[in-house]
Parts: sequence; C-alpha cells; structure tokens
Amino acid sequence: MERTPESLTGAPARWWHTLPDGRIQCDLCPRDCKLHDGQRAACFVRANQGGKMILTTYGRSSGFCIDPIEKKPLNHFYPGSSVLSFGTAGCNLACKFCQNWDISKSREMDTLMDDATPEAIARAAQRHDSHSVAFTYNDPVIFAEYAMDTADACHALGIKTVAVTAGYMHLPAAKEFYARMDAANIDLKAFTDEFYFKLCVGHLQPVLDILAYVHHETNCWLEITTLLIPGQNDSEKEIRELSAWCAKELGPDVPLHFSAFHPDYKLLDAPATPPDTLRRARKIAMDAGLRYVYIGNVHDKAGDATWCPGCGKAVIERDWYEILRYDLDDTGHCKHCQTAIAGRFGKYERAFGAKRIPVRLHGG
Repeated sequence: MERTPESLTGAPARWWHTLPDGRIQCDLCPRDCKLHDGQRAACFVRANQGGKMILTTYGRSSGFCIDPIEKKPLNHFYPGSSVLSFGTAGCNLACKFCQNWDISKSREMDTLMDDATPEAIARAAQRHDSHSVAFTYNDPVIFAEYAMDTADACHALGIKTVAVTAGYMHLPAAKEFYARMDAANIDLKAFTDEFYFKLCVGHLQPVLDILAYVHHETNCWLEITTLLIPGQNDSEKEIRELSAWCAKELGPDVPLHFSAFHPDYKLLDAPATPPDTLRRARKIAMDAGLRYVYIGNVHDKAGDATWCPGCGKAVIERDWYEILRYDLDDTGHCKHCQTAIAGRFGKYERAFGAKRIPVRLHGG
C-alpha cells in the first residue's frame, strides 16, 4: 500500500468495511488491503478517502478498440462477432510475466486518456454494431463498479458483456459482478500455489473457487486461458492435473485455451513457448476428456478449430482470429450430425475478421 500526496478523486466504491483502529479494509479481492486515510490499495486504483473507499478510475479508460470476439479469447460466444474492448489501469495481481504491463502496472494518470460514462460506452458499441462490450486489457475486478454500471447500460440496449479476468475476487463481490456478465474468459495461470505466490503474488485456490462458482452458479458463459511458460508451469504433470481438475470440477464442455508466452516485463529470461509444447498440452487436455481445447498466440490449424464431439468434423475452421469456415446452425448445432456444440450462438452471416479498430469516445 502506498500513501499518495495528491488529493484523491473518484467514485464511491463498494465492498469495504471499517476496522477498529480506524483503517478501512477492502473486501473486493483476497488481498484484503487495509488502508489509512490517503492510502491506495495494492491495485493502486482503490483508495481510502476520508474513511471511505473510492474507485479513482471510474469513468476513465486507457483506450477503446473494436476487436474480434476470438481475441478475448472466446471461441464459443457468438463466433465471428465484434466486441468493443476497453480497460482502465492497475491490477490486483503482480504477475512478473504480464503481457499488458504498460496498462496494468501504470499509475492511472499515465494512461487514462479517454473519459466515458457507462451510457456513452453502450451507445458507442451500438453505433459501431458491436455485439458485446469487453472489460479487458487490465483486470476488470479492480474496476468492478464501473464495469457493472457499464454492463447495466449495455443490457438496456441489448448489448452483451464480457469480462477478461484473472478471477482473483472474493465470492460476495463475484456474485454481484458475474450476475451482470454474459461471458468471461478467466486466466488459470498455473495449477500450483507456488507459481501463484512466486510469480503473481497471489494464491491458486481463490481462482479455482471462482471458476467453479461462475460455471455452476451463474448464467455467464465461461472459457479458460492458461499461458504456458517454459520451465514454470508447462510440465506434463501440471498440465495433466490442471486438465483433470477442469474435467472433474467443470465438466467436458468448458473451453480451455493454451497460449504461447513471449518474454515480457520482469520475466525476460524465460524462452518463448515452443509450438510443440502447446500441442502436447492440448493432447493431454483432450485425453483428460475436455472436448474443446485450443492453442493461442500461434498458427495451428487443428488447435484453432472447433471440432464436433459427435461426428469429429471441424465445425468452425479458423486461422488465428479469422474464421475460414462455419458449419453450425443458428442454435449452435453441427450441420453434419446435429450434435449441439456448447456455447452461445446466434445467426451467423459473416465474420468481423481479424482487424482491430481503435475508437475514440468523448465523455458522457
């Protein structure tokens, strides 16, 4: 925690309580930051102002882009659709391998250039024909109030909402947050507490609890991403254990994405992930009973495709974020054998494509 000399501004935050010694404790995530007046939490964006918690980044963003939904990555949530993506600043984990560290580790004044109310974001998504809005780039857990208000504004216009998150959140807050999310991609960064503690300054179990809660207790569509880092979380034993947990606790239909690492931030001495490691991980996960296992950050025809568990044919062929062939009907059934594919689907006319379009918003 850090005390900052400048006067703090922001919106009232939720999920906190006052301690007997006069400090306040943030109850949003397992870090349980305890703050004196003027102090910021570890995420840097939640702060004690006059004995009350505020969110300093409410209404301010590090930028907006229209992306393909596959970039989140979500392969079973309205494939081929576009999503208006944005983030703020800060993070409640401290991953040494963070691939968005310029946003997640920034002081918010360095990067928050766009002001936008929740209603303005929803209208922008509607104006650009985006099917959904994604809270991403940094973790939406730490700007949950802003994300939830934006989700309400989006739903009022018939626009879906997506959370891209590490899932490091206390359950009471998660219940309110995920009630407003239509889909989530949650990072399962590894399957050992040692990895979480040493490389992320966190713990594994809270993430497993949130994964199970989202899948079993909400209507939010769930996909999982694991970034495989050579020598850190890519052993066959760990991948087997991770895959077995997913199959047992979540079932065979939650898609799992294994993504390639590239050296970044404070983990520059680890090599990039070899494609063969990703293919090996995919086979292990499928052998464990998972039906939908993907490879990310590299080109791989088999690992990019969605395969029908009924007839074994590729029902969606992709090249990275580009859809090359689509053989599902409007309800997500295989056109070859009528097997239902797990996910959220609708009428498919054409894919948005792999392009990324920056968008500027102007206030409320």
